[in-house]
Amino acid sequence: MANRVRPIVVTAGDQAELERLQRASAARAGLSRRARAVLLMSHGLTGVEIAERIGYTVVQVSRIRRRFAEGGLAALHDRPKPGRPPTVSARKRAQIVALTLKPPGPGVTHWTSRDLARRTGVSHTTVHRVWRAHALKPHRVSTFKFTTDPQAEDKIHDVVGLYLAPPTNAVVLSLDEKTQIQALSRTQPLLPLRPGLPARQTHDYRRNGLTSLYAALEVATGTVLGECRPRHTGADFLAFLHRVRRTYRGHELHVVLSTTRPPTPRPRSRPG
Repeated sequence: MANRVRPIVVTAGDQAELERLQRASAARAGLSRRARAVLLMSHGLTGVEIAERIGYTVVQVSRIRRRFAEGGLAALHDRPKPGRPPTVSARKRAQIVALTLKPPGPGVTHWTSRDLARRTGVSHTTVHRVWRAHALKPHRVSTFKFTTDPQAEDKIHDVVGLYLAPPTNAVVLSLDEKTQIQALSRTQPLLPLRPGLPARQTHDYRRNGLTSLYAALEVATGTVLGECRPRHTGADFLAFLHRVRRTYRGHELHVVLSTTRPPTPRPRSRPG
């Protein structure tokens, strides 16, 4: 005789909780899907229809039905996974995270997994596992700088507005310079790429002095106008500006150039 499908009895309280779990953004995805499956069961849908709507198989829908019928809402939560129980307590993991967020001490730039492992009495693989779980990367450092220019917001608004909505038939250029570039050449010719081998070059090189790069990026098309000069003087920079003007002759030209504000001279004290 074929097994009969277990009836699903959903009370008013269970109905409200199932609907909350289905909508909750903080709930686990599996728990939300199981709650939705039970709600569809309470509406009289068959296992095949529920499987097509949620993406489960018919066997999985039948298993969820059995779990809810036997254990109610508590049975829908994730079950403990098999395997060895964790040997590192939650308090120890919290200690690892707290120490990682603090400076390592004098003479050390950042925490390493082995240094922190010796400090906390666990293995370095455990420290690495905790770091990965909390997205901690002590070896990485990013830079930042807060502007002190009181007109920074207005300037940013003007520059971004010029990039996004330039005047009609106008050319917007982002111009900059890179000075003190080392001109290096390898002591022997490069070995080209081969199947199974990357391109190779010698470890030593010759110094050929310094060069300065001037470049102007046309924002609308991505075209770059640039040149290298052996010196970095005001006359060289002005000559490059004249070249930019000649290149875009006949167009309304807008140039965005980042400059460094000269330091404000301090008043000299006079002897009394």
